[in-house]
Amino acid sequence: MDYSAAIGSDNNLTYVDSEQRGAPRYTSLIRSAKLVCGQGEFLCVVRDVSSTGISIRAFHALPTDPTLALELQNGESYEIVQVRANGTEGSYRFKTPVVVERLVHETWNYPKRQLRLNIAIPLKLSSLTQSAEAVTLNISQQGARVECDAVFAIDQILKVEGEGFNDTRAKVRWRRDCNYGLVFENTFSLREFAIMAAAVQCPMMLDRG
Repeated sequence: MDYSAAIGSDNNLTYVDSEQRGAPRYTSLIRSAKLVCGQGEFLCVVRDVSSTGISIRAFHALPTDPTLALELQNGESYEIVQVRANGTEGSYRFKTPVVVERLVHETWNYPKRQLRLNIAIPLKLSSLTQSAEAVTLNISQQGARVECDAVFAIDQILKVEGEGFNDTRAKVRWRRDCNYGLVFENTFSLREFAIMAAAVQCPMMLDRG
């Protein structure tokens, strides 16, 4: 997926301290990741990276927590501290210098998958014969793991209603006790997913973006 199309074609950000300016930098590293902090989990796009810091762009205002974790698609996490923020753009310093090649060329111990956000969103799941309340345990652009007391069949098509879910339908891919794996018929774009996640966790970020 071309993430640059979703975030625009602005020039890459620059770091603000001399240590970062002196570190080897990989520019135009357009890669999705998530910021994890006390305010929640939020999608971003990593644009520049060096051994000492990164620049990112989000789809809304950045979290105000000064210390966060940057989590990649392969699950690796790096503690970062905000250096500069300007609207949807920000520069961050790694608490501990990183091996750039490891970050750029992500290693995978498991099959690749899209970023999952561990957020709880109340939902209503409906089939032709019943409706039931549910809550997400995690969610990605393509699907979600939900908890629901009702019984639905594998491959059953459900209507999904909830904040950020407009006319969404999903297929039941797997079931384990009260947990279900749903695959959306129409996937979220990265921008749609980011905005929805911010709206349910910290709506003020949309006002400040």
